[in-house]
Amino acid sequence: MLGLLVIIVISWVLLHLIEKKNIEALGIIPTRKRSVHFFIGFTIMIVICLISIFIESFILKVVWKQNDTINYLSIFDSFIYHLRSALTEDLVFRGAILYIFIQRIGTRKAILLSAFVFGVYHIFSYGMINSSLIAILYIIIITGFTGYVWAYTFDKTKSIMMGLGFHLGYNFLMSMFYENQPYGQLIFQEISKTSLIDWNWMFYNIPKGLFPSILTLIFVKQYLKYQANKNLNNEKDHKKLS
Repeated sequence: MLGLLVIIVISWVLLHLIEKKNIEALGIIPTRKRSVHFFIGFTIMIVICLISIFIESFILKVVWKQNDTINYLSIFDSFIYHLRSALTEDLVFRGAILYIFIQRIGTRKAILLSAFVFGVYHIFSYGMINSSLIAILYIIIITGFTGYVWAYTFDKTKSIMMGLGFHLGYNFLMSMFYENQPYGQLIFQEISKTSLIDWNWMFYNIPKGLFPSILTLIFVKQYLKYQANKNLNNEKDHKKLS
């Protein structure tokens, strides 16, 4: 918690010194609209991840076993843990620094830079520094594209909240099914599945890794289009009434 507080303070200082803005420039204060964005992001990502797991289970013939006992306290602790970790990463990679770079070098370059750094960061966070070049490139591509989508969402919504919902939804849902630290396999355990090697592994895992982010990007674009049309119709109705 102290680390998160330090990041918030540093973000505030950077925004004030460089852009003459306060922390509100990140859209972090939970207004009604932003709270809705967070809930939408969280819910949509849960659905996308469940679809992804269903497809994987079908293709690889995964056998799942539900835990005999479900520790609801651990599930709650997992939610809080992933909320803190997601907020920490979002403030670092899609917070003050991204905001400043958008103002200084332009939106496209800033988002691409944020995505690349986010991808490289996961090489270290996954402990893959000594892995093969192919594995490292895979992680950079998959997590980098995810970072691109979430940075794009930040720019378009002018808030960190929907991207935070995406981030939390993904990490939290995965802890229900897959082994992870400090929380994993909280509800289900994978008993068996078809193993893939060499090119078959690559041809399967690249689309699988990109699938959630592609669906997320499609959703964000359609949501923004819907909101723009809704606002336009509201303006037309307001002009008719006046």
